[in-house]
Amino acid sequence: MSGVHLLVPVKPLHLAKSRLRGAGDGGGGDPGAHAELVAAAALDTVLAARQASGVTGVVCVTSDRSLASALAAEGVRTIEDLPASGLNAALHHGDQQLRREGVARTGALQADLPALDPEELAAALAAAGGDRAFCPDRQGTGTTLLLAEPGRPLDPRFGPGSARAHAASEAKELDGTWSTLRCDVDTAADLALAEDLGLGPRTRALLGSA
Repeated sequence: MSGVHLLVPVKPLHLAKSRLRGAGDGGGGDPGAHAELVAAAALDTVLAARQASGVTGVVCVTSDRSLASALAAEGVRTIEDLPASGLNAALHHGDQQLRREGVARTGALQADLPALDPEELAAALAAAGGDRAFCPDRQGTGTTLLLAEPGRPLDPRFGPGSARAHAASEAKELDGTWSTLRCDVDTAADLALAEDLGLGPRTRALLGSA
């Protein structure tokens, strides 16, 4: 079976992850420090995902030029978020672009998984097989990973209660104990849990210097 191209959407850094503001500078709330934290988490997520067996490529959908530049330095492609109309619109845009290029299978991975273990992502992909599938977050209400069937549109349904929405779209729930794949980071408490699991090098270095 051919691998999956994962789309990783990221808002402009100054708008992303508002509930994390202050976590990157000891509570100071500096916008620059916040942007650096969001970028570090996204880079750790993308570069870990790229190492997972079953992943053919990782593409970031973003209009943030500084993040696009950092990703390009790591050899990661970006697609500009031309709709600028939210997460699902960004993923739909990226999905259409890749499908026009002949990509057989796409998926969506959230950008806030700074402790992601490539082996856990690979295990989730193996469990999905060729099915439309999703992995819920650790609370069981959100979605960290969504996979389309080969040759089919991604049909993302992110937002509040996205796990239920994706299940209703006949996506198979991936219910493994993959703690790093399920640990998305929205708050300082989430970040502490990710730190216990083992942060990626960029996020770890940034927090160590804060």
